[in-house]
Amino acid sequence: MTKDGKLELMAPAGNFESLQAALDNGADSVYFGVEQLNMRARASINFTMDDLPEISKRCKELGVRTYLTLNTIIYDHDLSVIKTLIDKAKVADITAVIAMDQAVIAYARQVGMEVHISTQINVTNIETVRFYAMFADTIVLSRELSLSQVKKITEQIKKENICGPSGNLVEIEIFGHGALCMAVSGKCYLSLHSHNSSANRGACKQNCRKKYTVIDQESGFEIELDNEYMMSPKDLCTIDFLDEIVDAGIKVLKIEGRGRAPEYVATVIRSYREAIDAIADGSFSKEKTDYWMTLLQTVYNRGFWNGYYLGQKLGEWSPANGSMATQKKVYIGKGKHFYPKTNIGQFTIEAYDLKVGDKILITGPTTGAKEATVSSMMVEDLLSDLAKKGDDITIPIDFRIRPSDKLYKLVKTEFAEA
Repeated sequence: MTKDGKLELMAPAGNFESLQAALDNGADSVYFGVEQLNMRARASINFTMDDLPEISKRCKELGVRTYLTLNTIIYDHDLSVIKTLIDKAKVADITAVIAMDQAVIAYARQVGMEVHISTQINVTNIETVRFYAMFADTIVLSRELSLSQVKKITEQIKKENICGPSGNLVEIEIFGHGALCMAVSGKCYLSLHSHNSSANRGACKQNCRKKYTVIDQESGFEIELDNEYMMSPKDLCTIDFLDEIVDAGIKVLKIEGRGRAPEYVATVIRSYREAIDAIADGSFSKEKTDYWMTLLQTVYNRGFWNGYYLGQKLGEWSPANGSMATQKKVYIGKGKHFYPKTNIGQFTIEAYDLKVGDKILITGPTTGAKEATVSSMMVEDLLSDLAKKGDDITIPIDFRIRPSDKLYKLVKTEFAEA
């Protein structure tokens, strides 16, 4: 929970672009992986140990908490790396370690680092909460619990005064938005069996996201499961009942997406930030949730459902392979220079055309992910409505851009309403 008593909004960061996008859009905390010992070892670029001081610095300047994910299965040969990583996180003043293996939990506690219990442990009852409270101040509950089950646990924590090592009441965290796995809280072995690539070591090959044909082995009769990816759930979305989540006593809301692009992080965090603030000031409404849902649909998603929180027992399956976002980005160029006195950005167009009125996205390790609309444009120092590949352009922009930044055009997809 934040200092002002609001639900803590926890953002994913797969790289510096996404980290900055989270910070710019109101995250209270960020979680990230370093090297390969986390559940997104292959899905995102991941940071290195040398990045820890910079991550800590950027976040501390804004009062944002930092959580290092070390939540994979750990083998003996990993132990020295784990200890080195936790030691470096401690020196960099990273806030906490998210863990599921007892070796990680024990060593983090030994060196005095705050521990959060990962959803991979599958905490589903108050007695398990009581046990892990000996080691952790925050516990992520199993994804399969209903909101009423979660509320019962948070009420018992308060009633029985169950505190973590800090001496404060244990805080409960749940998943709030993003990809859901068909397996129980992420424990899946399909990828290991098919590709010798363990999902529990952060190397999932996402077998469940594919379309399958069922074959009767006696007769050879085949059934194609029409328009339904039978093991690929829609993405979780809780923004339309976020007030019920707050009422259930949950303290931390985690947004999934360390493998997603920075504009995904920016849009999702901005939407949930506005929703949490609206609940706090009493302006939360269906009209606003409808608007936020429209925004959330513009970035990567497999369609949305509310998970198991409202009592549903079976998943809702995605009807498509990949994203159902209503808009996509198309790379068109890179940043060249920024003129701060006039708020003008200079870019080189390397692919496709750009017109006045187009929506653009600019991303970069320091810039994060920022959207704008081209209101006017100079092409080779002449006023123009159109720029083509090879052109050097300048456009008015109300934020600083850098030579390392990438320029994209945002275009509607087939999933956008006509």
